[in-house]
Amino acid sequence: MHIGFLGLGNMGAPMARNLLKAGHRLSVFDLSEAAVAALVEAGATAAASPAALARTDVELIVSMLPAAAQVKGVYLGADGLIAQVRPGVMLIDSSTIDPLSAREVTAAARAHDNPMLDAPVSGGTGGAAAGTLTFMVGGTAEDFERARPVLAAMGRNIVHCGPAGNGQVAKVANNLLLGISMIGVAEAMSLGVALGMDPQVLAGILNTSSGRCWSSDTYNPFPGVLENAPASRGYSGGFGTDLMLKDLGLASEAARQARQPVFLGALAQQLYQAFSAQGNGALDFSAIINLYRKDAQA
Repeated sequence: MHIGFLGLGNMGAPMARNLLKAGHRLSVFDLSEAAVAALVEAGATAAASPAALARTDVELIVSMLPAAAQVKGVYLGADGLIAQVRPGVMLIDSSTIDPLSAREVTAAARAHDNPMLDAPVSGGTGGAAAGTLTFMVGGTAEDFERARPVLAAMGRNIVHCGPAGNGQVAKVANNLLLGISMIGVAEAMSLGVALGMDPQVLAGILNTSSGRCWSSDTYNPFPGVLENAPASRGYSGGFGTDLMLKDLGLASEAARQARQPVFLGALAQQLYQAFSAQGNGALDFSAIINLYRKDAQA
C-alpha cells in the first residue's frame, strides 16, 4: 500500500520506519529537513508539503503532530489535506489532541467523503521503535477494521474505543491517570527514603503490594531503582514534562466542557506547571520527584 506520513518526530519517525519494514511504500513530510532525509535514506519518498503529499496516489495518510492547532492547520482550509486529497482516501490522525477537535476534523473529512480515524498511541518512544504501541481508535467499526492491518505494523494492541473522538477520550483519561500516579509514586518513594528506607527495597515492596502500578514497577522515578528508566539516565529521553503538562491541560479542558470534576488532575497540572516553570520542561515527566527530594539537583 502507498501510505503518506506527516510528522516525523520522536514518535512519528519510528512509526514510519515500521511501515517501511512492513513493505509499504511511503511518502513523507515534516518541517525538519533532517527528519525527512533520514526517512528517505530508509526508503521513503519526500513530499514538498502536506498538500503535495495529498495529491499523490496515496491510499491512506497517517499524521503524528504536536497539538490540535497543527492538526487543524494541516487538515483544514483550502490548502489542507482534506481539500487536496482524493475522496475515499482514509485519514488516520495519531496525534494527541482534545476530543472535540478530533470530532471537528473527522466531520470535515467525512463531508469530503474521506473516512477518518483518531488513533492516539501509548507506549512511548520505545514502543514506537519496537512496533508495540497501543492504539486507541475512534471511528466507525468498518473503518477500524479496514485500518487495523496498517496499525498492526506499528502497534501490538489495537483497540476500537467507539465513535469519532473516543480514541482521544481514552488517551486523555489514560494520561490523566499516568500524571497523577507518577506524582503519587514520587511522593511515596521520597517519603520512604527520607525516613531511612533503601529505595530499591522500598520499590520492591511497593511492586509486590497494593501500591503497585506502572509508574512504580516499570518507570520508577527514583534514580538507580530501574536501570532502563529515565531516572537512571538523568531523566533524559522518555516522555517530557512539557508533554505531560500539555496532556493534563487537554484533560482539564475536556473536563470543563463535560462539567466533570478532576480534583487530582487539577493539582497534578499545577505541580507539573510549577516544575516546568523552574526550567525542567525538557526532562522526563518522572523527574517530578525532584520537587520532593531534598538532595535533588533539579
